[in-house]
Amino acid sequence: MRGPESPTGPASRPGPEVLGQAARLASSGLLLQVLFRLITFGLNAFTLRFLSKEIIGIVNVRLTLLYSTITFLAREAFRRACLSGSTNRNWSQTFNLLWLTVPLGLFWSLFLGWVWSQILEVPDPNVVPSYGVGVAAFGLSAVVELLGEPFWILAQTHMLVRLKLLYTTVLVSCYAIHFMKLMSSQQSTKKSLPISRMTDLLPHITVKGTFVNWKEAKLTWSFFQQSFLKQILTEGERYVMTFLNVLNFGDQGIYDIVNNLGSLVARLVFLPIEESFYIFFAKVLERGKSVKLQKQEDIAMAATVLESLLKLVLLVGLTITVFGYSYSQLALDIYGGSMLSTGSGPILLRCYCLYVLLLAVNGITECFTFASMSKEEVDRYNFIMLALSFTFLLSSYFLTKWQGSVGFIFANCFNMGIRIAQSIRYIYRYFRESPYRPLAGLLPSPFLIVVYVLCGVVTGISEVFLCCERGWLTRLLHIIVGVLCLGATLVTVFFTETKLIFFIRTQFLPKYIQKKT
Repeated sequence: MRGPESPTGPASRPGPEVLGQAARLASSGLLLQVLFRLITFGLNAFTLRFLSKEIIGIVNVRLTLLYSTITFLAREAFRRACLSGSTNRNWSQTFNLLWLTVPLGLFWSLFLGWVWSQILEVPDPNVVPSYGVGVAAFGLSAVVELLGEPFWILAQTHMLVRLKLLYTTVLVSCYAIHFMKLMSSQQSTKKSLPISRMTDLLPHITVKGTFVNWKEAKLTWSFFQQSFLKQILTEGERYVMTFLNVLNFGDQGIYDIVNNLGSLVARLVFLPIEESFYIFFAKVLERGKSVKLQKQEDIAMAATVLESLLKLVLLVGLTITVFGYSYSQLALDIYGGSMLSTGSGPILLRCYCLYVLLLAVNGITECFTFASMSKEEVDRYNFIMLALSFTFLLSSYFLTKWQGSVGFIFANCFNMGIRIAQSIRYIYRYFRESPYRPLAGLLPSPFLIVVYVLCGVVTGISEVFLCCERGWLTRLLHIIVGVLCLGATLVTVFFTETKLIFFIRTQFLPKYIQKKT
């Protein structure tokens, strides 16, 4: 019997096991994200003192936008469609569908590479040399990464959480080597993988004579429309900067540095949680089905997890917002020197700290929304995203003309707030006929709110009198004040948010300890 037709797999696993696997996936992803980001953080802090703002703007904004656009358009919809539903499927058809990402990525690479080289403004060769080579290298790297999509989907759906890898060529090579080794061992039977040999991953006509699963293909098209609009919302400021030239390359570089620094926690903490628990919700819940028609134990578990995740990201976001306001200038001065700590840099980072709070909440609410929506609901949501896309582009352009680079952050906050409102409305209606109210996770205890306010006032006063041009001794005192306030906040969280602490202790810490031992 061919491996792809096997009915066994994670779909038959009970909900708690899927929850445990998702927590392990989030924990392992978080640890590796922290490791790689710390290395990148140190290298960036070093190179910022030797590169011009113009080169940073070209590489970090324009060329990175090219890379992310190619990979997003070529694979995002395929990932969402193929991660949804049961593993009891014809995997040959799924692999055939996934291999379409490679020619699609090649098309986007050639087309967008031509746009980036011939249509957009080309920087001065004396200031930014080898621009054309950079465009070709980033486009080729995106296509190479797409070769690993079948491996990535197979690893994610079967919860192979130890398989976290490096980029592009190393990414594809590591996936191939891992599965070749797995196929030659007895673990492939234990893990109920839907393949028996490596050639099962290659495109071919299935036994039933069909090339792809048309239900998955239609769901992919729906997600492509939604993902295309989401990409505009996610990378909208870079598209506006790249195509409308509202900022020069130097200002683009400063904005991108602050954006990367401000979103560091979002990429380190929020993204691994979102990706892992999207898989959890997609496996536990049945798309398009009413809450009453699903297993009540699964609904109860999903509601509990959603409430805990909302509370977790809300508190992390509030902490960043409160303490980020008083420590933005100091952080930029340590990270990049006077190039960042003077001018618009501190204001940008302070505003971005508020945006991180909205980003955190939106990530979890949309994670649940997209994992539980039916195809028809996804299609209807696309119209909302279309309106948001146009609103975001217009607000970005006019707010930037009015307020400069900080206008991008205001536009992002506005649109993120609307997206959160849409997701909250969906979640409320989803659980309306059940006794569960997971949106309670967005309500911290009143005493904790008071502590946050006091900490914000104390650290604000500390910044005025101790930072940041009075020497390193006063800076150190300012940091000590922040550490004490943060400690008081964490102690308050521990005694007031007991349900969240229990969730972390039972789902995250055991997986981390198990991984270490």
